[in-house]
Amino acid sequence: MKPDPIIDAIREVRHQISESVNHDARKLVEHYRKLQERHPERILSHSVEKTDTKIKDAA
Repeated sequence: MKPDPIIDAIREVRHQISESVNHDARKLVEHYRKLQERHPERILSHSVEKTDTKIKDAA
């Protein structure tokens, strides 16, 4: 598999986050839960309403 710098960067950040909580799974989950509470607009739900995606005429 070819090296992918974007994937490598994501893995590095995830490792840093894990390291910041001493690789403790419970603390890691709590970290992500707090992020969800701070940014609820970024969380997708399975119950998201479907919107009309038709392109309207610009005329």
